[in-house]
Amino acid sequence: REYTLDVYRLSSVVTQHDAKKAGAEVVKQVEHPLLSGLLYPGLQALDEEYLKVDAQFGGVDQRKIFTFAEKYLPSLGYAKRVHLMNPMVPGLTGSKMSSSEEDSKIDLLDRKEDVKKKLKKAFCEPGNVENNGVLSFIKHVLFPLKSEFVILREEKWGGNTTYTAYEALEKDFAEQVVHPGDLKNSVEVALNKLLDPIREKFNCPELKKLSSAAYPTPSKAKPGEKSTKNSEPEDVVPSRLDIRVGKVISVEKHPDADSLYVEKIDVGEAEPRTVVSGLVHFVPKEQLQDRLVVLLCNLKPQKMRGVESQGMVLCASSVGEPRQVEPLDPPAGCCAGERVYVEGYEGGEPDEELKPKKKVFEKLQADFCISEDCVAQWKQRNFLTKLGTVSCKSLKGGSIS
Repeated sequence: REYTLDVYRLSSVVTQHDAKKAGAEVVKQVEHPLLSGLLYPGLQALDEEYLKVDAQFGGVDQRKIFTFAEKYLPSLGYAKRVHLMNPMVPGLTGSKMSSSEEDSKIDLLDRKEDVKKKLKKAFCEPGNVENNGVLSFIKHVLFPLKSEFVILREEKWGGNTTYTAYEALEKDFAEQVVHPGDLKNSVEVALNKLLDPIREKFNCPELKKLSSAAYPTPSKAKPGEKSTKNSEPEDVVPSRLDIRVGKVISVEKHPDADSLYVEKIDVGEAEPRTVVSGLVHFVPKEQLQDRLVVLLCNLKPQKMRGVESQGMVLCASSVGEPRQVEPLDPPAGCCAGERVYVEGYEGGEPDEELKPKKKVFEKLQADFCISEDCVAQWKQRNFLTKLGTVSCKSLKGGSIS
């Protein structure tokens, strides 16, 4: 009740200009904003008083709300709080790191198996240093604490390499001298060395009780009660993917990344899509020009080294080393824009846009493979167009990414 009354009190002294300015980096800016977006900065400011905190910690995108709180809380007779900020960094899922997205971050009290699982699922495309949360952990956590980072790998792949400057590691990863698997394994080892003393410290009744109170396990609904969350599991089926045949109209090297192509691909729309692909070291430019490819079209557009990519060229990839990659081949005679589907899942409308937090593509991709006949499959069901199966040239038994 008191909180709600303070919301009214605050709204009587805050101008519309100040409310809009405070939320500029965290509230979606539109021509005709909802009133909720103008109220939001005030609600967060009042949280400081009603949660009885001494300080608030957040990313630099929160700075205008922090300034708002320092200006307006004293007008209600409340004290200013300390505000701490850190840089905005990509999470393990490739988008912004968020406390509400479990797999985007590593927590101080995560178990070793949690660290392994999160890093294994992390977005870490070969040669791509944009939105790479694994590299971000090295840059913002491991280098500042240790002043060096060691890539651990077998002698046959070059042996261990010690980096004393982050820029050198990033350059080697961009040029694919460092493999994503070796990078993830090395980060896992380094992070666990840092976290082990913290886990040990918290392995006592008093601190276990504290962490349990701070991060309670979500309660499950009792028999006969409705859960507060949707109890029906979401169907993760191939028909949710908007996969189409595309024709490559043009291919150019990315101006700022040696391992990336920037392609214009016709997928049957009014304008061709711009797609960034890490194929420079695997497929010669002339082999991509004017060829048919298989394109995943409903991923959220993402900037890669400053160029927005509006899709993903699906490719077969070898299991062993040295790594080989081949773009998937639609059947001869297909037209740009033709739908690609999985056998048995011809019906159903694809999602308009796959939400990164839902990880629909990642969950389905875990069961993508190339058969012994070089046919692209999901759970032994063929990828098809109306003219036949989707395949690759030679990488039988490989994966699809």
